[in-house]
Amino acid sequence: MDAQRTLRRQISCVGIGLHSGNKVNLTLKPASPDFGIRFRRTDLGGHEIPATVNHLGGIQLATGLARNEVSVETVEHLLAALLSTGVDNVLVELNSPEVPIMDGSAAPFIYLIHEAGVKRLQTSRKYLKIVRPIAISRGDKRIALYPSDHFKVTYSISYDHPLLRHQSRTVRITEESFVEEVAPARTFTFLKDVEMMRQNGLALGGSLENAIVLGETGILNNALRFEDEFVRHKILDAVGDLALVGYPVIGHLVAHRAGHALHTEFAAKILEERHAWRLVESAVSAPIPVALGVKSAAPRLAN
Repeated sequence: MDAQRTLRRQISCVGIGLHSGNKVNLTLKPASPDFGIRFRRTDLGGHEIPATVNHLGGIQLATGLARNEVSVETVEHLLAALLSTGVDNVLVELNSPEVPIMDGSAAPFIYLIHEAGVKRLQTSRKYLKIVRPIAISRGDKRIALYPSDHFKVTYSISYDHPLLRHQSRTVRITEESFVEEVAPARTFTFLKDVEMMRQNGLALGGSLENAIVLGETGILNNALRFEDEFVRHKILDAVGDLALVGYPVIGHLVAHRAGHALHTEFAAKILEERHAWRLVESAVSAPIPVALGVKSAAPRLAN
């Protein structure tokens, strides 16, 4: 039996919201078996929002959740970190509508989880194992899941930019591969889009400290963390968005020029296509998290 897991102790950090620019206090707290991942807005009387496709909110440059007029935005990087480290049950408390952007990657959240520690619970985990293909296409954007013995992601992107003509990568998602190859990859944007976003009240907290910014001829940041950091970040986003199905997935995710809107639409479609999957309590090739260090800078912990 693969046991469900939670955190050993609570842990907090401070950051800013990417779009609001406001300071955010975030705390991760241990939770009981079958609790799942839930977000609690402490600034709004403790309203909770489960991290499932049933509570999808606005999808505007990031993934959001909503319930009873209460929302939480930019959840995907934290969800990817929790999924990859095998944390099934956790309460995420925050005093703002946005999960802090940190450095634009999932590495600071991995650090927090490792600092808190992970604890096995006395309840079995269920995996969603794909047995028949599921697919969606919208114009030149497409995404599909195929049967596999483990969770693997193949992603390709294509932009009309000299640095981003085409990038493609395949990663078998384990905690080790996620920590080393995916988690440090930062979100990215184009300089020509930044001013437009700010005029619309978005990206007010964005900077070269938490995003890669591409100008006409190159990046404005000092250096990339990987030559193909852009497609690695898309893999990170896809892992986080797919966490909204509510179970770790065993299958091969293949996406081309997708994005948050298509990722989350696909997560909902997976649950609708009940003939295409079955729930299993263990999988020989399912991710088995192990304790690892993170090379990226640690987030600032709250007092």
